[in-house]
Amino acid sequence: MSLGVSACGSDAGSIAAQARSGDGKGYVSGDGTIERLAPDTRSSPLTLTGTTMQGTPWKVADARSHVLVLNVWGQWCGPCVAEMPHLQTVWAQLSAAGKPVEFMGVNYRDGVQTAEAFLRANKITYPSLQDDGGATLLALRGKANTTPTTLILDGQGRIAARVSGPVTAATLSGLVNDVLAKNP
Repeated sequence: MSLGVSACGSDAGSIAAQARSGDGKGYVSGDGTIERLAPDTRSSPLTLTGTTMQGTPWKVADARSHVLVLNVWGQWCGPCVAEMPHLQTVWAQLSAAGKPVEFMGVNYRDGVQTAEAFLRANKITYPSLQDDGGATLLALRGKANTTPTTLILDGQGRIAARVSGPVTAATLSGLVNDVLAKNP
């Protein structure tokens, strides 16, 4: 089942309206659209790879058999900054409960030192990938065309849910628990 709201409406916050606005903010924020994919409608596993802020190579396949939360963010993005405490809360709760869930941030447009300083200052403890000039975003198959975007992958590495725009702790917990309940 897929739930969504059109991004082409006349709403000033819609993706199309933001793109036309010429306000110079330098990014298009998602409108909060939530998309869920039933297990039988999910595409093939992602093959995303990258390097963590600590310089360690990482790939989606490293998280197989776990639900994986991927969050595309940048410290320059107001909605990203606003959602970070929500992501951290859910990460901490799921980790403390021993749930088979991993988180990985996907930094976009920040240098390593800037991103690391931001993560430290905001007490974000889940790992993030370094910006790689957009190659990581290409591996997300067009599913992260706004900032922030949060993808929830099932245990096979397939996209099971997506939030285009900032996510709250309640929404993220619900989506992750739904995928955990049906994790192949």
